[in-house]
Amino acid sequence: MKPKAGLLYEFMQTQKKRTGWIRLLSLALGIMTIAQAALLAQAVQQVFVESAPVRVWIPIVAILLGVMLLRTWIAYSNGSIGLRIAADAKRTFRSKCLRWLTTQPLLFARQGQTGGKVSVAMDAVDEADSYFSQYTPKMIEASIVPLMILVVVFILHIPSGLILLFTAPFIPLFMALIGIQTQKKSEEKFQQLAQFSGTFLDSVQGLVTLKLFGRAQAQQKQIEQRSLSYRDSTMGILKVAFMNTFALETIVMLGIGIVALELALQLVVFKTMRFHTAFLILLLVPEFYNMLKNVGTAFHGGRTSLGAIRTIEALLVEGTGAAKAAASTTASASAKEHNGKAAGSSTIISHAFHGSELKQAESSSVIAWHDLQFQYGDHAENFSLHAGSLAIPQGAKVAIVGRSGAGKTTLLHLIAGLLKPSSGEIHFYNQQLTPEQEASWLDQISYITQHPYIFAGTLAENIAIATDREVTRAEIVHAAEAAGLATLLTELEHGYDTVVGEGGRGLSGGERQRLALARAFLKQPAVLFFDEPTTGLDLHTEHILLDSMKQLSQHATVITIAHRLHTIRDADLILFVEEGTLVATGTHDQLLATVPQYAAMVRTQRQEVLA
Repeated sequence: MKPKAGLLYEFMQTQKKRTGWIRLLSLALGIMTIAQAALLAQAVQQVFVESAPVRVWIPIVAILLGVMLLRTWIAYSNGSIGLRIAADAKRTFRSKCLRWLTTQPLLFARQGQTGGKVSVAMDAVDEADSYFSQYTPKMIEASIVPLMILVVVFILHIPSGLILLFTAPFIPLFMALIGIQTQKKSEEKFQQLAQFSGTFLDSVQGLVTLKLFGRAQAQQKQIEQRSLSYRDSTMGILKVAFMNTFALETIVMLGIGIVALELALQLVVFKTMRFHTAFLILLLVPEFYNMLKNVGTAFHGGRTSLGAIRTIEALLVEGTGAAKAAASTTASASAKEHNGKAAGSSTIISHAFHGSELKQAESSSVIAWHDLQFQYGDHAENFSLHAGSLAIPQGAKVAIVGRSGAGKTTLLHLIAGLLKPSSGEIHFYNQQLTPEQEASWLDQISYITQHPYIFAGTLAENIAIATDREVTRAEIVHAAEAAGLATLLTELEHGYDTVVGEGGRGLSGGERQRLALARAFLKQPAVLFFDEPTTGLDLHTEHILLDSMKQLSQHATVITIAHRLHTIRDADLILFVEEGTLVATGTHDQLLATVPQYAAMVRTQRQEVLA
């Protein structure tokens, strides 16, 4: 089983020193195996055939015991090196998986069930263990020790050597046939496990919704079907394993039996061979076949592990494609935009700054971007965003507007650093936003969504999560009061030490939003991102939140996804997004006068308010 170039090949390149030690120890293991057989044959010859006195064969037995101990230590050392390689492999693979999953969390959330991806990062990585801990050492041993035994047998007795030479290939041939089937079933197994994990996690998270809509029983049946499919996949692999063991044992017994029969004929019937030689060969032959048989068992486990490694590779390839978004697609999208402008199919309004004006504006900007583009995945039909170039002045109140699905949230996530652009650059305070600068950037922002996540723990702990520095209870209290949480907390028996459930269970929507605002008050960020957090709240709660947001925004740059007219009108700068393109920027009055699409959207919203 030759590893293909990729994740496995890259890792094994880093383990050359350890695999070199395994080869060296395997050579020593072959010498010890042959020495053990020779010493045992000599001891039996002197004790039972020559009836030698004890003083003659005692030294041989002592040396034999020493050789056996040394052989055991070498075999243990080989296995120990394999375990260390496996530990490094699991640490490396899991680190890569988690790095991809945390680098693009929003993107991965859009690409399928989280439970399935977590299953790959945890279960598939663990399943890869046997490739390195068992298969790799055994394959190296099999490439050295059986060959040494075969050479010795040929020297002792050519016919026996020929029997070994002609019967041995049946074992790797059978291994290859079984291995192909094993790897296929292993990949099916991990696919079924990922589906089962994803369905189960989705069901647990949405249990209340399923119950309210009367879908709990149907979802239970789906989970049961996923579970049975995973069981069937696992049993299929076990079936192949049992077949593999039975076939290997049969081949080994037949091989040893043929050699033993041939030796018996030479020793008893034709009397052309000495007992010592026949017995030595008879001791070496099982070692030869057992080594190949152990490789066969390890080969099965290795194929199963290889299926897990291929699953991990598929996840990382998916992440790579999602993170990069092919340049050819970007080029074709740019050409399409250019052609659209030439044909007059859409109105593209110049952005706030261009060329030297943009460079000049950056000196006083908090955020600026150049030729910013993003695409979900690398398929042409996937959603893409083209945001051009823009600089946002420090202290500005910016609103991102557009129809549903236009790309507002994607643009906000790009600016906030939660998504990585497919092309172009994002700068904050004249520094490019790179992975190295990400931590510094995130320290200066707060992002309040419509559904902020509340962790299981006390209210004080949930507020303090906004910053990694040590905060006092007085600071937490001040932040809560500024966010309008004081009244709620005084009504609770345990106040700030009140425990809330995971996801904010026990808190209303408005209370969760105020808790999120308290986090921002505690952090005092330079840039605030809002995803219209007042949507769906009652008028009283909305008024409280708006007052708190206004106070919080006094000394910060504010960028918000706006759905309501009063938010749009109050903005210093409006970014109008349509069909994945930032088509215009300006004030409310400027866009009303120059952008028909924007004016039509505003008229529609006014009619909805009046209705």
